Amino acid sequence: MITYNHEKFIVQAIESVLMQDVDFDYEIVIGEDCSTDHTRDIVTGYEKRYPEKIRVLLSEKNLGMLRNYARTFHSCKGQYIAVLDGDDYWSSPYKLKKQVDFLDAHPETSVCFHKVKAQYDGSSKSFDIGPPDEEIKFLLEDLIPCNFIANCSVMYRAGLVNTLPEWWYSVEMTDWTTHILHAQHGDIGYINEVLGIYRVHPNGVWSMRSDIIKLQEDIKVYDLMNAHLDHVFDKKIKILKSHCYYMLSTLCYENKNMKMARDFAKKSFVTYPLNRKISRTVQIKTLLKFNILYYFEKLKTIARCV
Repeated sequence: MITYNHEKFIVQAIESVLMQDVDFDYEIVIGEDCSTDHTRDIVTGYEKRYPEKIRVLLSEKNLGMLRNYARTFHSCKGQYIAVLDGDDYWSSPYKLKKQVDFLDAHPETSVCFHKVKAQYDGSSKSFDIGPPDEEIKFLLEDLIPCNFIANCSVMYRAGLVNTLPEWWYSVEMTDWTTHILHAQHGDIGYINEVLGIYRVHPNGVWSMRSDIIKLQEDIKVYDLMNAHLDHVFDKKIKILKSHCYYMLSTLCYENKNMKMARDFAKKSFVTYPLNRKISRTVQIKTLLKFNILYYFEKLKTIARCV
């Protein structure tokens, strides 16, 4: 569990782990990253109350989410590693047992996850997060198009990823990339039950990002993922990148930024001209349209200056 400025949520997160009904030993490793609120006091208070169960890692200075995650991840000593961010919580007391039972019964799997309910903080609005197809198992290839594994749902088989690669520290979506690193070593198991809650709130690191930033981060991850996997899925990733560029071009068009709309439309076409996710005709028409609009805007600017 990593946490930073989660005083509003951290008690529920910790209590949801302490309530787990299991027949095995487990510990809660909490990486507290110099919070400026009362989070540190709360987690150290829990450590004093449950010294046999909770181990808190304190930072002398703020490490940032990535370094804090890596430190906490590598400090775990169990056979399996479950992840829970300090602003989420588990909703079932049998969450850990169900996943441990699954991994014990399926030694060919390296990852196990379950369905999650995304809950908007302070609202009754919610929706379920799960894979597009409700199979019991998935492969690494299935995880490449998008991340369908909520971080608060994942359990890894420990010891498969002993070192996080240097490129891992350059991305925001560490959950997706960590899932992929583990999925290289086995199948991905799925439990089709809501066993945890992903909280959507204004201070969420990822949920409040704009669609443009998210798409640009997707492209960055695709490039790093492609190199890490030795371009085995090169065609699939190029198609996905092309689609991201196309979506970026339409968003920039909606924001009346004709230059970026044109540039992204061009990148969409160049990255993969025969994209089955977007017809070639649509790609060409979009590129021509945004080119015309871009130069029309330039002409209007010149006319105003004259």
